[in-house]
Amino acid sequence: MFLLLALFSICINFINADILYYQPEQIHIAYGDNIYEIVVTWSTFNGTEKSSVEYGIGGLILREEGTSKLFVDGGAAKHSQYIHRVTLKNLTPDSRYVYHCGSDQGWSNLFYFKTAPDRADWQPHLAIYGDMGNENAQSLVRLQEETQRGMYDAILHVGDFAYDMDSNNAEVGDAFMRQIESIAAYVPYMTCPGNHEESYNFSNYRERFSMPGGTESYMYSINIGPLHVISISTELYYFLNYGIKPLVFQYEWLENDLITANLPENREKQPWIIVMGHRPMYCSNTDLDDCTHHETLTRVGLPFLHFFGLEDLLYNYGVDLEIWAHEHSYERLWPIYNYVVYNGSYERPYVNPGAPVQFTTGSAGCKEGRDNFVKPTPAWSAFRSSDYGYTRLKAYNATHLHLEQVSDDKSGAVIDAFWLVKDVHGPYARSKMDWGKVDEMRLNNFKG
Repeated sequence: MFLLLALFSICINFINADILYYQPEQIHIAYGDNIYEIVVTWSTFNGTEKSSVEYGIGGLILREEGTSKLFVDGGAAKHSQYIHRVTLKNLTPDSRYVYHCGSDQGWSNLFYFKTAPDRADWQPHLAIYGDMGNENAQSLVRLQEETQRGMYDAILHVGDFAYDMDSNNAEVGDAFMRQIESIAAYVPYMTCPGNHEESYNFSNYRERFSMPGGTESYMYSINIGPLHVISISTELYYFLNYGIKPLVFQYEWLENDLITANLPENREKQPWIIVMGHRPMYCSNTDLDDCTHHETLTRVGLPFLHFFGLEDLLYNYGVDLEIWAHEHSYERLWPIYNYVVYNGSYERPYVNPGAPVQFTTGSAGCKEGRDNFVKPTPAWSAFRSSDYGYTRLKAYNATHLHLEQVSDDKSGAVIDAFWLVKDVHGPYARSKMDWGKVDEMRLNNFKG
């Protein structure tokens, strides 16, 4: 009798293990080629006969099939999983869809997402952050709660995930993707790579996330209401062991995308051009990386030759807002070009500024902790904080953006907020008043 019970228990365990491996996990969504396409991505640890999403408005009345791909991590254990992708196209605007994903061998829990309205006065609201690990993810709980309340239309995660996704033979990556499911399964989770994704040629990043352009691309752009959001890889400047060709390709692609975005008919629909990448062009932190160098690679380009620098390119094509991370802190800059401040006016620096506005938001929380700042504050730095937190952005219309920094240390208090106002969008003219030449004392008094 005891032997029969033991054999029965072993059989049940085998069955449960088989079910578990077919069970979808790490579910997340992203925009496809436009905001009315949603790509659903998930993992299983055994291959399945089909990769399916059942979905609909009010019920699971539609079904779409997709693809799966075996992903083998580069670590010693060759940890493997099947990553599934299904694209839901031609979604009805301003509608709440429910969905689950998987196959007849195993289905996920039920999730939902809401599509954007199809009207010119839509005001998208985004949460933005970088550098969030699965240890010490200080901001995650608050972001989960706010996402479940319906506060956000999309998330921008500006590089550095899990710390690191390839660690422990990619099991850390699995754990992180499970952690963010309570956010990323409900709103499009849009990303760019950071330095912590570099291992095995960024394979854990490229294979796990489904951004526009496919897994072989490091860059993409997407229109979100009045926003034209461009995502690039700053890491192509730093990991040249993979060759210079990807950097050249990205630079040419970025310029072409900016040319297209500046066509009158396009800039009228998406007046705000926003670029996000992991490593900032300016920062005033004390850590021994780009912040200790006057000429950062992202700003001026490759060493000595200064090819493919981003600052001139983004300035010349009238980029309004530049979003960075990498430093484990928050820092807002005055409108700046080539270390010169071009405020709109002395009293209202962010009203019709003469250069792009930049900020760094890399304090979502990770096991590496916080980064400190140099003293005194540089004249081009407007506000700095080492609090754990994240940024909110709301696009009110073609002329007004509102941004605020949330401190998780201070129970979700807003510690910094400002309006960016642009009556006209386009390339900058350097005839603006040069507040960078105002004496240090006067500028510091202005910062208050």
